[in-house]
Amino acid sequence: MKVDLFDFYLPEELIAQTPLEDREASRLMVLEKETGNITHTHFRSVLNYLNEGDCLVLNDTRVLPARLYGVKEDTGAKVEVLLLKNEKEDTWETLVKPAKRVKEGTVLSFGDGRLKAVCTSLGDHGGRYLEFQYEGIFYEILDALGEMPLPPYIREQLDDQDRYQTVYAKHRGSAAAPTAGLHFTEELLQEIRDKGVHVAFITLHVGLGTFRPVSADTIDEHEMHSEFYMMTEGTARLLNEVKENGGKIISVGTTSTRTLETIVKNNNGKFAESSGWTNIFIYPGYDYGAIDGLITNFHLPKSTLIMLVSALAGRENVLNAYEQAVKERYRFFSFGDAMLII
Repeated sequence: MKVDLFDFYLPEELIAQTPLEDREASRLMVLEKETGNITHTHFRSVLNYLNEGDCLVLNDTRVLPARLYGVKEDTGAKVEVLLLKNEKEDTWETLVKPAKRVKEGTVLSFGDGRLKAVCTSLGDHGGRYLEFQYEGIFYEILDALGEMPLPPYIREQLDDQDRYQTVYAKHRGSAAAPTAGLHFTEELLQEIRDKGVHVAFITLHVGLGTFRPVSADTIDEHEMHSEFYMMTEGTARLLNEVKENGGKIISVGTTSTRTLETIVKNNNGKFAESSGWTNIFIYPGYDYGAIDGLITNFHLPKSTLIMLVSALAGRENVLNAYEQAVKERYRFFSFGDAMLII
């Protein structure tokens, strides 16, 4: 299948640069996956599409302030480092700019030496493995020195760092936010619970590979990056009960979807307590086994995310919905509006 089949026209001015002050105030497009019918509403009305006995599944990963600015200790040349994945103890897989300045053995310094790193090996596409050296608690130092790793299409400064975190963010480890969850407030989640809808949490630490456009010509040539996920025994038991009782499972975000589908595929159609790494690639032709519906934002052309959405609702339905979103001036990407597929 050609990657170009998932391309669409997007005016640059529709890429949301800042989040709305009120999380719930985003617009919501409701897409019926069987008919392709579209309804335009606002996010707070998502409650109307959830029924007693259903379960909403959210990704409670927390974004690290993973972008660091430092210098080469020997020359003072400036470098930018983005933490991607904690490989072991104090060694991280990172992206470095400019990568050519950082060779094996290069020592980097951040925050006037409060944090240092030695390049232990080289990776692909500017990747570097860095071993960090410090006194104290690493994550506290990172909170003090690091910045939120906003996507490259967001060029505005983010005044409130918490607006790139979900209100339920808990487990640190993501290089990017699970942005479909940014629309929820504590008050809306409580209203959902009050209606008799279950709210469950899983964890998937989001890597940058999820959001990159596919560079290959065909889907078969693309290789997904691996991301770490976790599901507790309590969540697995709840989800199995919801399925057995005829309730629907609505995942919030493509990251939740990939986690749920990975677990079901690995456990003979059932949810189970588990953790591990997933590189599942979902595109049209995939047979969903875990979810019945999806809340998601509007995604990049030719990205693995729009392919995942197309696998659930049909490529033609999704591209028609995106065409309508452009026509109706929806806001796109991380700080943009939302789509509910039911």
